[in-house]
Amino acid sequence: MTEENQATDQEQEFAILQVVVKGEHGLHARPAGVLAKEAQAFDADIFLVNDGQKADAKSILDVLTLAAGPGDLVEIHARGDDADAALDSLRTLFERKFEE
Repeated sequence: MTEENQATDQEQEFAILQVVVKGEHGLHARPAGVLAKEAQAFDADIFLVNDGQKADAKSILDVLTLAAGPGDLVEIHARGDDADAALDSLRTLFERKFEE
């Protein structure tokens, strides 16, 4: 990767989507695992932000550290070529309560 490409990648802004945790137990181990696995399917950089705390969406342990409970507003930040597809996919998981 050239220096010019690196600068472009670093300067690219994150797309941000807000979602609500709808599951009655919040983002516990099972939905956190489902979320991390889905996020890993994308090349985009993906982070979750809850109550000022940021976590790598591709890491189940990071997602669990957010301690996002029912009704919490979580922001999904994605940056990269497939960022929009990643946001759509993760939004669907939240809307469907991770199929619980």
